[in-house]
Amino acid sequence: MFKQFLLGLACALIAIPASAQNAGEIARVQSGQSCPGCNLFQADLAYRDLPGIDVSGARLRQANLSLSTLNGADFSGTDLSIANLFGARLTGAKLGNANLGRAVMVGTYLGGADLSGANLAGVNLSGAELETAKGLTQSQLNAACGDASTRLPAGLGIPRCR
Repeated sequence: MFKQFLLGLACALIAIPASAQNAGEIARVQSGQSCPGCNLFQADLAYRDLPGIDVSGARLRQANLSLSTLNGADFSGTDLSIANLFGARLTGAKLGNANLGRAVMVGTYLGGADLSGANLAGVNLSGAELETAKGLTQSQLNAACGDASTRLPAGLGIPRCR
């Protein structure tokens, strides 16, 4: 009886779709090709120049995009939770409804970026440039943190990181 249970459990686990990263999709994005909806879990995209890339709806959870140039990129609806965007340049990027929960965005440039509906819970925006960001609300910023050098649109504030 126990062996049958284990066999049934093993079969059920095999049937569960894998959620690990997809090396082929990561290589595609690393070469500058768009990949909407792709599984880019823990992708290393640091120091890349990927202007206008479309990774809307993709899974970039725990990805490293530090010091990358992603101007005009489409991250709409993308999971960027716990991602490293340290010093990334996202001029005019589309981040509407993106999940940036607990991402590191220290020193990130978001001039003209659209953050409408983006989840910023636990995001560190210390030193980030958001002065001309679009769709940013006080409610979003209340869930994030920053420092004295965080630049925000007029009338908005951010709690200090501890």
